Amino acid sequence: MELLILVLASFRVTRLLVYDTITDWVRRPFHKEVEQVNEDGETEVFIEVKGKGLQRFIGELLSCHWCTGVWASALVYGTFLFFPILIPLWIIFAISGGTALLFKLFD
Repeated sequence: MELLILVLASFRVTRLLVYDTITDWVRRPFHKEVEQVNEDGETEVFIEVKGKGLQRFIGELLSCHWCTGVWASALVYGTFLFFPILIPLWIIFAISGGTALLFKLFD
């Protein structure tokens, strides 16, 4: 059961950091949105990583769900082990992650 909580909480934290609009403010210093009109006349928006050094590293990290997922998993697992007071938070994130997967499944 603990593993399932860790997996789902890590999934949700990763999605929150990489994709959710509520955390745009976290990504804004590291990403620039670029709009481009394709051949069909539709506007496409894509992400361009800003800066050099640490800023670029964090920007690259936040643009890759696999990369962010490793660090999110380490954060969730580390706090799960060393700060058990946060376990209820991870349970809430796990419930949210499970709900997100169910919505995707039945969408």
